[in-house]
Amino acid sequence: MAYIPNLKVKYREEIVPALIKEFSYHSVMEVPKLTKIVVNQGVGQAVSDKKIVDVAQEELTLITGQKAVQTLSKKDVSNFKLRRKMPIGVKVTLRRDRMYEFLERLICIALPRIRDFKGINSKFDGRGNYTLGITEQIIFPEIDIDKINKILGMEISFITSAKSDEEAFALLREFGLPFKNIKKN
Repeated sequence: MAYIPNLKVKYREEIVPALIKEFSYHSVMEVPKLTKIVVNQGVGQAVSDKKIVDVAQEELTLITGQKAVQTLSKKDVSNFKLRRKMPIGVKVTLRRDRMYEFLERLICIALPRIRDFKGINSKFDGRGNYTLGITEQIIFPEIDIDKINKILGMEISFITSAKSDEEAFALLREFGLPFKNIKKN
């Protein structure tokens, strides 16, 4: 039998029925789902040191299990000594099984390792998507702290098919994201 990630099974067997009950959907197809997770790392120091982008690319590839791509600047900014098409960050777009595996590692392993962790903010973008900012990449166990020469932050965006922020919040809450002020209706 083929491998199916734990959170994918949880989505099908627990989350879908819970959301159908909560929002009284008529069909399973109406239930919002997580379509992709985008992990983005802006590396502004790369203007002066080109190796930082390569290191960030290797680290993000280790964390997500999928090859990270470099993002390039779109225009010249003389004040920052930035030229067009210079690498200034790295990103990874995760879908399907890798997305569920990354989400499970994030919820169960990485977030609890944050110092003085009290939960994440529940501020959505108005279209049913959520972005989580992380200040240190060392919360992921794939990163060897002894080999780190620069602490870098990252943004993790959860793109859902939800029509409203309320539905997206319910979906991510059911997945187990530790929001600060969870209140069930």
